[in-house]
Amino acid sequence: MTIMVSFIIPHKGREELLIHTLHSIFAQQCEQQIEVIVVSQNENFGAERMFAQKHNLQVIKASTDLTISALRNYGAKLAQGKYFAFLDADIELAADWLNNLLATLTSNTDIALVSALQKNSHDAPPLEKIRTALSNADIDSYVSFLPGRNLLLSAEMFHQVNGFPEHLTTCEDYYFTNKVAEFGKLYYCSKSHYVHLGEDKEYLAMFKKEIWRGQSNLQSISGRIPPLRELPSFIIPLFILLLFIIAAYSIITLQSQLFIYAVALIALPVALYSIRLFIVADKKISIRHILAFYLLYFPARAIGTLLSIKTWIQTLGDKAND
Repeated sequence: MTIMVSFIIPHKGREELLIHTLHSIFAQQCEQQIEVIVVSQNENFGAERMFAQKHNLQVIKASTDLTISALRNYGAKLAQGKYFAFLDADIELAADWLNNLLATLTSNTDIALVSALQKNSHDAPPLEKIRTALSNADIDSYVSFLPGRNLLLSAEMFHQVNGFPEHLTTCEDYYFTNKVAEFGKLYYCSKSHYVHLGEDKEYLAMFKKEIWRGQSNLQSISGRIPPLRELPSFIIPLFILLLFIIAAYSIITLQSQLFIYAVALIALPVALYSIRLFIVADKKISIRHILAFYLLYFPARAIGTLLSIKTWIQTLGDKAND
């Protein structure tokens, strides 16, 4: 039987979350023939024994030097499906995910890429609710970007954009979905959902992760002109980090007026973003938790961007030498 959909999952680290992901794939209520390709950087991998005898599962061991994009592209090279479903290794799909998203993708020729909405896990803490609300800001609409946690597109479209950008450590989903958007529309669909099992749940862990995520910010715009809508995501975090430094300096030098100015300028964008999210979340998340999120998120993103400057300069130098 011809394989209709290839699920491609890059993996490193916690295997118990991947097992939940695989269970949710093999529980899909669909008649289509599917295959699952896991490209894992773990040296030992026990999940293969749980599923391989009963299901169409391949587990490929990959070098730890490869980026997540390289893992996805490697899996795509082996895939035989007419459609590719790219999942993170900590995603629990609703049982109707494939049926509903495939129907959405194939029923509208304008749509090139589709993703389901995110739902909170049971007893989700405030930070997870914040992340979910941000992810679901635009539902049942065409969007400019889709996160790489769950993506469905045709194999033909994947090859047309030459796959994921292997030079990026993070932000690869932003780069990839922007390339797909040059050929068709990106659609965020409410007909099914997923739970992000590995979603941020603690503020300190989120702060560290955002520093890591920000380290491909500059590389992600290399070779293209970013649209105006992207500029605030670069400028505001750097602006707020600078103001935090000024506020700290004013405390050390006992300049109370400078401290007040710095704090007021920090408060303005943080308050505006927080109010917007409070409304997007239907006022179901405490404004206190939202404020705490942005006060950590913006500096972390800025630190990540600053750390990426060296890599960005090296990339530009390599291209110039080529």
